[in-house]
Amino acid sequence: MSLRAALTLIIFFAAFFSPRPLLAGESNDGQKTDAPEYARALANYDTPDVAVIRQDGKKLSFGKELDDGRPVILNFVFVSCSAICPMLSHLFSKVQTKLAKDGQKAHMVSISIDPENDTPAKLAEYAKKFGAGSDWNFYTGTREVSIAIQKAFNAYRGDKMNHTSIILMRAKPGKPWLRVEGFLSPDAVAREYHTMLQQP
Repeated sequence: MSLRAALTLIIFFAAFFSPRPLLAGESNDGQKTDAPEYARALANYDTPDVAVIRQDGKKLSFGKELDDGRPVILNFVFVSCSAICPMLSHLFSKVQTKLAKDGQKAHMVSISIDPENDTPAKLAEYAKKFGAGSDWNFYTGTREVSIAIQKAFNAYRGDKMNHTSIILMRAKPGKPWLRVEGFLSPDAVAREYHTMLQQP
């Protein structure tokens, strides 16, 4: 493991397993700071009209999958990743449990940024590893499709090893996306999600 990956893991787990998640702009001793825990912004993205393949092997319209009426929580991963992706997937697993306990429904979407290697079968195995339920789907496709989706959400970094922790949320079609970057706890993701749903 590279030094960069090791430092990333240390930072993530320090935040992830803290007794209480820090609020944006709060330090460990409860004092306000100028540095937020993570970056958040609202953005409008045009979903590309491309065909993707779900982990069950079904070929589907990416736009229709996102516009099925459910709120969406989306990230980018790849199966062979050993640093950020397992963290993001573990985070999604915890968020999935929290939302279920709250009686909330969200379409959780994980897009492969290594489609040449991430077959539907591999994604299905990966989904099982993290306990993905029926509302959490994994998608792959051609390299061109994956890049088009990454670029549409300003997540393309040229090389899969350079990708960062990005989570995107949208309450419903036509609404802006909430983009959060950084290492969030499950409580922080759930808090941002619930706040987003309450916006007019």
